[in-house]
Amino acid sequence: MKALNPIISSNPCLPNTHFLKVPNYHVSFKFKPFPHNNHGAKRAHTFSFTTISCKLKSSQDIKNKEGKSVSQKIVLSEASPPPLTEDDGGSGNGNVPVSSKNRGGIFWVAKRLSRKVLQILSNLPLAIGEMFVIAFLMGLGTFIDQGESPDHYFQKYPEDHPVLGFFTWRWVLALGFDHMFSSPIFLGMLALLGASLMACTYTTQIPLIKVARRWSFLHSAEAIRKQEFSESLPRASIEDVGTLLMGAGYEVFLKGPSLYAFRGLAGRLAPVGVHIAMILIMVGGTYSASGSFRGSVNVPQGLNFVVGDVLSPSGFLSTPTEDFNTEVHVNRFYMDYYDSGEVSQFHTDLSLLNMDGKEVMRKTISVNDPLRYGGVTIYQTDWSISALQILKDNKGPYNLAMAPLKINGDKKLYGTFLPVGDINSPDVKGISMLARDLQSIVLYDKEGKFAGVRRPSSKLPINIDGSEIIVVDAIGSSGLDLKTDPGVPIVYAGFGALMLTTCISYLSHSQIWALQDGTTVVIGGKTNRAKMEFPEEMNRLLDKVPELVKSSLSNQGGSISG
Repeated sequence: MKALNPIISSNPCLPNTHFLKVPNYHVSFKFKPFPHNNHGAKRAHTFSFTTISCKLKSSQDIKNKEGKSVSQKIVLSEASPPPLTEDDGGSGNGNVPVSSKNRGGIFWVAKRLSRKVLQILSNLPLAIGEMFVIAFLMGLGTFIDQGESPDHYFQKYPEDHPVLGFFTWRWVLALGFDHMFSSPIFLGMLALLGASLMACTYTTQIPLIKVARRWSFLHSAEAIRKQEFSESLPRASIEDVGTLLMGAGYEVFLKGPSLYAFRGLAGRLAPVGVHIAMILIMVGGTYSASGSFRGSVNVPQGLNFVVGDVLSPSGFLSTPTEDFNTEVHVNRFYMDYYDSGEVSQFHTDLSLLNMDGKEVMRKTISVNDPLRYGGVTIYQTDWSISALQILKDNKGPYNLAMAPLKINGDKKLYGTFLPVGDINSPDVKGISMLARDLQSIVLYDKEGKFAGVRRPSSKLPINIDGSEIIVVDAIGSSGLDLKTDPGVPIVYAGFGALMLTTCISYLSHSQIWALQDGTTVVIGGKTNRAKMEFPEEMNRLLDKVPELVKSSLSNQGGSISG
């Protein structure tokens, strides 16, 4: 017992006066060894002690008149004490924890507030509600005509006949529903959904990935048997199990008698990719709605226009470029026809000229075959007949402007008028000419009677009311739509990533634990998908585990016991 006195007295946590004489000392304690860490010299080593109960007699006890022993109970915490700072000095001012000092400060309040905001944003019902609101606004944007003049909404949504009893033009113009996809409400909902996706990724998906990558050994056979799938293999080796799992594509980790393996970590990463893809789509759509230019123009054959004069900005992010100074010349407009005479396709031969008048690009566009240059896309969307070129009594040619006429259905009809006689007369009369397309022109005399049909460029004359008329050409007009859409590459990238990560998310993330219990291997596992296929796969793998013979069992038992 004397050999214990130097060890006990060297403990600075206990007063030395309590150990002057130790006539009777009964103590029981447990010591938990800790792993040595050569790389972290500053890392504190933790001892695990049980309560030490002992009866001690000091010099004061001997002088005690009643002769009663003093009973003391010493409790040592498993956690190491916080380090002392230079300002502590043993004066007691440093006894207040640092966290208590900062509690209630501005940084602590900001941290608590950010956690609360993240908790609210990552709420799944909130995200689903946001998606429903966005879908409703998109449907409303298809119902309400977009980009029209205010007079259009005054007439369609009047105050004296409101839609659903309350919806009038005031709602449309005040909330920006006339440009829904760039309105503050729609963009705000997209931003809120994006914030919810990022919050969910930060608070849920990333921690799940960290947990999935962690090596988690189970050192208890009971814990392994509680898994979704469990099995015991008598006369088996855990090294053979690990070899078979590696051959099946698992990442295997072995530590003593314990084994941990996993496969399909990409399935855990896929939800994060899905969220990023959705955010890319929303960012690209927002950029397209608020940073693009759009415009339409109807250009007769042979005329020019400047790109910047046609395009109009769609939002606050719209920024013009030098390519807007490009001049577009319509070289020719022509049509293709079916055998029945109906229009099948129409084409426009375009030349792009820079500021010096030099041609930088030329292409013949048609429906579904646009021209792209410097971020500007020119689409062929419509056609019309702008003028009719004729000769009258071998004089001319004269260009007569063609005007569209309203008829029932979706058929087009254009007409023009050639005065005959005194044009200043209040009851002027003349020759009427009608055309459905560029193939043929129908002519009527001044009394409105049918006079005949002529094909342009046929050079066949027709006599009407004493005048010889030759239809030289029907000049077509090309309807073009121009736009810049800087968000398209981002949207395409988002949809590509969404398709890829959605497919990857169907990969199963499987985990397997095993423990060598004597000559028996206890193995168990679980998976987040393919619940039916996982047990079948495990049974096929375990059927391949070789059975150990007696000599191997004796060698294995010797190695385990050693």
